[in-house]
Amino acid sequence: MKNIAIFASGAGSNAQKIIDHFSDSTIARVTLILCNKPDAGIFRIAEKENIPAILIEKDPFFRGDDYVQLLQREQIDLVVLAGFLWKVPANLVQAFANRIINIHPALLPKYGGKGMYGHFVHEAVINAGDPESGITIHYVNEKYDDGATILQERCSIVPGDTPETLAKKVQVLEHTWYPVIVERLLTNEAVSH
Repeated sequence: MKNIAIFASGAGSNAQKIIDHFSDSTIARVTLILCNKPDAGIFRIAEKENIPAILIEKDPFFRGDDYVQLLQREQIDLVVLAGFLWKVPANLVQAFANRIINIHPALLPKYGGKGMYGHFVHEAVINAGDPESGITIHYVNEKYDDGATILQERCSIVPGDTPETLAKKVQVLEHTWYPVIVERLLTNEAVSH
């Protein structure tokens, strides 16, 4: 049985879909949730699902090996970022090379980087007049939204779409594909689409 750690900063809808996906699995389970915001909705999900949750402290996260050691102690096989807004420090990226993934609500490399999350991304895509958007699931490296792409899925943008309607379309793609890709990575299935 593989162990998944989820890092989140918000409500946790993607985390919930991953937890649900693996609830009866013989492949993996979510064994730890880490969050950097004390009032985030992900803590309610963790409590409801009976999954240990830890509030990340900023200084130890960015200076030192506390969190690397914690993940190693918990025998974490894959770290899944689900709306986690901090950049992952280099020591954690190196300790879990090609075992940290993220989902971004746009087609990288466009609309990525510091400050490009949530509604900011959808506003930028709509304002640019792009005909499509989507999701990018990628490995995490030392830079924001820069790691190798694992999968991209697209949705069309139609006249009248707003950042809010686009967000809903993108969220459907996130909820559909993120749990599937997590499972494929944990079972070493080829991830190609």
